[in-house]
Amino acid sequence: MDLKTELQTEASRLGFALFGVTTPAPPQSMPIYLAWLEAGRHGNMAYLATDRAVERRGDPFCILPETKSIIVLGIRYPQPNVFPTNSGSELEGRVAAYARGQDYHEIIPPRLEKLAVFMQLKTGTPVISRAYTDTGPILERDLASRAGIGWIGKNTCLIDPQSGSFFLLAELFSNVELEPDQPLTMDYCGSCQRCIEACPTQCILPDRTIDARRCISYLTIENKGSIPASLRPQLGNWVFGCDVCQQVCPWNIRFASDEIDADLHPNKEIAHPILTAELHLSPQDFNRKFKKSPVQRARRRGYLRNIAVALGNSGCPEAIPTLAETLEHEPEPLIRAHAAWALGQIGTQNALLSLRKALMVETNPMVLDEINIALK
Repeated sequence: MDLKTELQTEASRLGFALFGVTTPAPPQSMPIYLAWLEAGRHGNMAYLATDRAVERRGDPFCILPETKSIIVLGIRYPQPNVFPTNSGSELEGRVAAYARGQDYHEIIPPRLEKLAVFMQLKTGTPVISRAYTDTGPILERDLASRAGIGWIGKNTCLIDPQSGSFFLLAELFSNVELEPDQPLTMDYCGSCQRCIEACPTQCILPDRTIDARRCISYLTIENKGSIPASLRPQLGNWVFGCDVCQQVCPWNIRFASDEIDADLHPNKEIAHPILTAELHLSPQDFNRKFKKSPVQRARRRGYLRNIAVALGNSGCPEAIPTLAETLEHEPEPLIRAHAAWALGQIGTQNALLSLRKALMVETNPMVLDEINIALK
């Protein structure tokens, strides 16, 4: 058995369902990426546009000068339908499927380290390596496509023709030379437009990029400030990320695997949170509930901001007491502001009464603006 085959076998034992090898050649999609940055479609993610980040994405040798091969791997996470909604209640939220279990940043790096150790044992020589999983300045999907794992779909996700797109990517750069796999050059999306048509905010662009400023995943996770009022209704009950463009993809409908990585098993309470209960989470409660969860990335202020928007979109009068209490007692202005918007969306007499009451005592300009707009 040659080294590459042994590595693939070991990777499978470690839980990696996908395996491919490519060279450290410059990524072909770099011009598209630069145009995306130039158009400002990365939103407030300024770290993507720094000189250092751009240089490293354009040249893998800047990451590891000794690189001879890049192993690209993937682990599958459960499909969204593994935990369907609990009751169909309008007061339930939705969390993207990848974020319903343990944080993959806690799971994947130790596996990559074990694979690097295995490689060193098998070669009998010192191995210089560097591991990534959505943690460094590399164009992961470009590398994965070159490694034959899948093609970049119109929804910008990497799609494996055997199992769809519900998987997480990881990379191991090393100074060990391995035979590269053949790139997957065929575009299996064809004339299908389902993801583009289904996107709630119409953020998917013709060049297989997205305008992050309109993407629900960006708005609920990476965006640290106010969610634009014009986009709030399109969020529906998504409170962390979004799966819509993957759920409608025929390759997921037909081929998505039911295999569940043991470490990524979903937590039902995280998958479909009860919105009114979540809005009461104290900082301590939030940290306790989402310890080692991807939801931590939004932080409490971002997550509860999203919860407030989802409650407004529910239109349920049952949410009014919780929103009114938040508007009165929540110390974080960003959350109060979105609670005010939510009360305005519900718009009953009780909701408007809560807004008028808050108007008499509120001092924060952002919150006052939201209250006044909601009352109009």
